[in-house]
Amino acid sequence: MRFLNQIRLLTPESVELEFTLAGIGNRAIALLIDYLIWGFSLLLLYIGMFYLFFQIGSFWDNISGGSEGIRLWLIAIQILLVFIVYCGYFVFFETLWRGQTPGKRFLKIRVIRDNGQPAGLPQATLRALLRPLDDIFSLGALLIMFTPKEKRLGDWLAGTLVIQEERPIIKEIFAISEDAKALVPYLQNQSNFMRLLPEDFTIIRAYLQRRSLMEPEARAKKSRELARQVRDIILLETVPEGVTANQFLEAVYWAYQEQIAPP
Repeated sequence: MRFLNQIRLLTPESVELEFTLAGIGNRAIALLIDYLIWGFSLLLLYIGMFYLFFQIGSFWDNISGGSEGIRLWLIAIQILLVFIVYCGYFVFFETLWRGQTPGKRFLKIRVIRDNGQPAGLPQATLRALLRPLDDIFSLGALLIMFTPKEKRLGDWLAGTLVIQEERPIIKEIFAISEDAKALVPYLQNQSNFMRLLPEDFTIIRAYLQRRSLMEPEARAKKSRELARQVRDIILLETVPEGVTANQFLEAVYWAYQEQIAPP
C-alpha cells in the first residue's frame, strides 16, 4: 500500500521520472501561507489607495464642486488593482521561482507541467485566473482529494501537477572522472545551481547511468544536447577549453550534490 500518491512522467528527453504528488494537506498549508502574505500586501495596498484616492477625491471636489462619477471610477480602479494583486502574486512567484510561491517553497512543493518540465508564465497565469473558481464552494479541494492526479480545475486547464520537491541523497552511484571533479570549483563559482531543479538533476543522473548502454554516436549527440541545455539553465557563460560534454555533465552532477543536496 502506498500512502503517498506517486505518478510517472515521460520527459521530452525520453527519461521516465517518478514524482510524489503534493497532496491536499501540503497544498492547503502552502496556500494559507500565501494568503497571509497576500493579505498583508493587500492591506498595505488598501492603505496606500485610501490615502491616494482621498486626495484625488478632495482635489476633484474642489475643482468641480463634487461628482459621483469620479468616485465610481476610483472604486472601479480599486477593484481592478485588488484583482491584479490577487492574480499577480501567484503569477509573479510561480514564474520567477519556476513553479513555487513563498508558501510552496516553505513546504517544498512545486508546480510542474504534465511532461515534467517547469511551469512557465502561461501555466502560472491560467492557474491564477482559475483560482477564484477553485476557491468557490471548495471546488479545488474536492478535485484534489477525489481525482487520481490531485488536480484542481486550474491544473487541468493549465496542464500542470503539484509535486513534492525531493532532494537527492546518494552521493555517487557511478564513476566520476578526476577531470570532472577538478572542474567542480569552477562551476560552483561561475554558475547558479539554485536554478537546477531536482527533475533536471534526475535527467542528468539517468543519462550518466545509462550512457554506457548507448551507441557511441547516440551518446555523443545526447551528451552535447543535454550539456547545452544544462549550461543555459545554470547560466554558465563559458566552459574551460578541452572539457568534453560528458565531463561537464559529470561535474554538474557532482557540483549539484556538493552545493544543493544534504550531506
